[in-house]
Amino acid sequence: MIDPVIAAKQPFSINVEKGEQYFWCACGQSKSQPFCDGSHIGTPFSPELYTADKSRTVFFCGCKQSSRGPLCDGTHSKL
Repeated sequence: MIDPVIAAKQPFSINVEKGEQYFWCACGQSKSQPFCDGSHIGTPFSPELYTADKSRTVFFCGCKQSSRGPLCDGTHSKL
């Protein structure tokens, strides 16, 4: 299996709105980080859907290594 591209070595702080859907880039190649722009086509990666359970600021993973899917788990600090 190929590893995703590390898009950033820090999370992306994003204000999300309750009920809105966001497609997190899992491949790391999107020019619209942290969201998908279709750059994964032809790779084994697919974007991951995140639906906001409430309006707030969340931290989307930038290193693409998080065990929490689209949300940061601090893994970037070990890279």
